[in-house]
Amino acid sequence: MKSFDSFNFLPSILKTIKSKGYRTPTPIQSQAIEHILHGKDLLGIAQTGTGKTAAFSLPIIHNLSKTPKKIKPKCMRILILTPTRELATQIEENIKDYSQGLNMNTKVIFGGVGPTNQIKALKAGLHFVVATPGRLLDLVQSKDVNFEQLEVFVLDEADRMLDMGFINDIKKIIQKLPKQRQTLLFSATMPKEVEKLAQKFLSHPIKVEVTPESTTIEKIEQSVSFLAKNNKIKLLIDILNDSHVNSALVFTRTKHGADRLVRLLEKNNIKSRAIHGNKSQNNRENALNKFKNGEIKVLIATDIAARGIDIDHITHVINYNLPEDPASYVHRIGRTARAQRKGYAISLCDGAELKLLKSIEKHIRLKIPQNLNQPYHEDIKDLQAKHQPPAPKKKLSMSKKARRRRSFKG
Repeated sequence: MKSFDSFNFLPSILKTIKSKGYRTPTPIQSQAIEHILHGKDLLGIAQTGTGKTAAFSLPIIHNLSKTPKKIKPKCMRILILTPTRELATQIEENIKDYSQGLNMNTKVIFGGVGPTNQIKALKAGLHFVVATPGRLLDLVQSKDVNFEQLEVFVLDEADRMLDMGFINDIKKIIQKLPKQRQTLLFSATMPKEVEKLAQKFLSHPIKVEVTPESTTIEKIEQSVSFLAKNNKIKLLIDILNDSHVNSALVFTRTKHGADRLVRLLEKNNIKSRAIHGNKSQNNRENALNKFKNGEIKVLIATDIAARGIDIDHITHVINYNLPEDPASYVHRIGRTARAQRKGYAISLCDGAELKLLKSIEKHIRLKIPQNLNQPYHEDIKDLQAKHQPPAPKKKLSMSKKARRRRSFKG
């Protein structure tokens, strides 16, 4: 097994790695770091929580330190594109940690806040820019960004970019980048559109694929509770009041549903916050920080917002609503069982969601165990019966006489 020492990182980087408690590289780090150090393009198929931020950040920081340059105004040496503000912020925090003492300037660029401070930081020249596509494209169009000194481009969470409709923005940005560059593309899954993107913009890439979805899932204790829709809130309150639930991430299908849950939990003296696209950046950051610091033990999120949550101490993931996309189930529950900790994934399934559950189980190739001990349990057959669509009414055929009478009436 490789150690971090085997990569010959700078002493300051090794010191930071040790101070963060990293002992041995994760599979993505073992396979990717060496190639990135040697300037190769890379296609990495890996989920959040596999250590991929360190896999690309550490070798990039090392290479930058070995080749210092004066950075011109509006320029950057490294561009990292991510789908959400939260993920961008966390990547920036990690880069700042890993590059301690190396005098590297980093700025996160996203919408939802005024651009003034971002433009000011860009004018000074930056080593790293971590950005979401929309705001970066705005700054490109206003000529506040210059890519002439760009050396490395990292596209993170490419499949989620696709889901969120960013693919055209990404293509526009890539067209502006220098042809001579190192490109690293990371994605949890490999849909055709992402594959096409990789073929078009990567040059003879090394492909690294780690942690198949089923392996990640096997580390998490999963269960599903069958119940009527109106009993979901009651069971959720019971679960959250359990002393074993230290830190819970609860998923809803909609932003409105997330806000409604916060209100219902507050009425039952359970402190929680919601995180979704309609919240201001300050509001989202405040909620995340309170959750990280343990001021609140419940964070309620939609799928898109949750892509940016990378917190090690989440003990429970609760699917208050099942996702419509089975791959999202894997992304959701992958938020727990981090850093060799035990994790639990609890799904609440009403009759209208039985088909979604079936799709999820087919996708993960696993029958999720039922929790028969919860007080609101309903038999799956009863739920199916309640949600059978009504049989279409048979049209009564008119007799010839009736049709004739109708036609005479005009």
